[in-house]
Amino acid sequence: MEVASLYRRVLPSPPAVEFASAEGKRLFAEALQGGTMEGFFNLISYFQTQSEPAFCGLASLSVVLNALAIDPGRPWKGPWRWFDESMLDCCEPLHKVKAEGITFGKVVCLAHCAGARVQSFRADQTTIHDFRAHLTRCASSQDCHLISSYHRSPFKQTGTGHFSPIGGYHAEKDMALILDVARFKYPPHWVPLTLLWDAMNTTDEATGLLRGFMLVSRRSSAPSLLYTVSCGHGSWKSMAKYCVEDVPNLLKDENLDNVTTLLSRLVESLPANAGDLIKCVIEVRRKEEGESSLSKEEKERLFLKEKVLQQIRDTDLFRVVHELQYPKGLCGSCSSSSDEDSLAEIAATVCCQGAAFLSGTVVSKGNEQGVDLLLPTSSSKTSLCNSNLRSKIVKYPSSTDVLTVLLLVLQPNTWLGIKDENVKAEFQSHVSTDNLPDLLKQEILHLRRQLHYLAGCKGQEACQEPPSP
Repeated sequence: MEVASLYRRVLPSPPAVEFASAEGKRLFAEALQGGTMEGFFNLISYFQTQSEPAFCGLASLSVVLNALAIDPGRPWKGPWRWFDESMLDCCEPLHKVKAEGITFGKVVCLAHCAGARVQSFRADQTTIHDFRAHLTRCASSQDCHLISSYHRSPFKQTGTGHFSPIGGYHAEKDMALILDVARFKYPPHWVPLTLLWDAMNTTDEATGLLRGFMLVSRRSSAPSLLYTVSCGHGSWKSMAKYCVEDVPNLLKDENLDNVTTLLSRLVESLPANAGDLIKCVIEVRRKEEGESSLSKEEKERLFLKEKVLQQIRDTDLFRVVHELQYPKGLCGSCSSSSDEDSLAEIAATVCCQGAAFLSGTVVSKGNEQGVDLLLPTSSSKTSLCNSNLRSKIVKYPSSTDVLTVLLLVLQPNTWLGIKDENVKAEFQSHVSTDNLPDLLKQEILHLRRQLHYLAGCKGQEACQEPPSP
């Protein structure tokens, strides 16, 4: 049945005050004078309309991430790195969000995966006084932005649950400025803060939990360069369970009398979908006619990726893992990739041996034809297979790299259950981040924060950000 088309809605006023109205302008000028519109200008510079009726959460987060100048580390279109709704898929498949919308907890998860610092509060976990204090602090700063999850009915608006960033606060009138990302429906508008609190203090029928708000800011350290933890597939839960529950139980075995035996047991027990948890992100750019050289920025970024990859391969842990995967030179057929390797081949298998353990994926904004891959290369000082391969240049991260990273990412207290004290001491020295180079250490700690958050949530909507690992 064909649905009649609509051109906007009339904003119910009161209780809302349209931002562009005379009263709305006066409220803006007074709030600006009062110093509680500091975050507005960055937000409005990157403000966007949600591209799908159910993409309000994705659009709100895109606006905030771009306003905070967080680099996604991968291209949006052409050479441009930029947060777009289409890139926010690590916690929920886009097709599912398009059909069903997204919950509060999943938007928090997305913000974490994007590399932001997030504090989330449901209405039953805080008070209106705390909310007012948080909003005042964020509105008075350019370093923090607040996203509200609320129900439209208290504002006499049509629709149900919605997400939007809050652009400012008028302290004297106690009113908040909602930058509604559904601009095709309602323009930005001022609302009484008490009414916004009531709108957040409503139950999301999809989860049975109250809505709320989140504070999003930049982290002091940059997100990872080569890897990201992904929960876009439901199978990540089994991998998170493996990391948090199964591994500690495996370590209770008293027959683990050496590091090789310990690693063998860990690898043998890996879930079949292990590759769905830690993803290797490789940049793909559209090949421009007559232009094949990298820009200065691309060269610098690729240099950092190569440096991280080299630092992984220079660890003792990488050597031990590699010897386990390729005993007695069995990978003699493994060779470096050629520039002609197709995206499909690279995405399917990052190394011709051992891909059954863990595999990387290529993030591509193009197809197999007409694109350039920005692949990190490494001529590791470590013998990757045998003496014949020492001079080989190995491009994109291999399964050994990813497995090494996974072991480094697990919490240090994971290994406390190893019974043999000598094995424990040797293995802890392999997985310790204390002596890692700064660049690799930042990579590992960022992934550890992501995994710590996901494992702490265990897929539940009610979780909060765990303490920093």
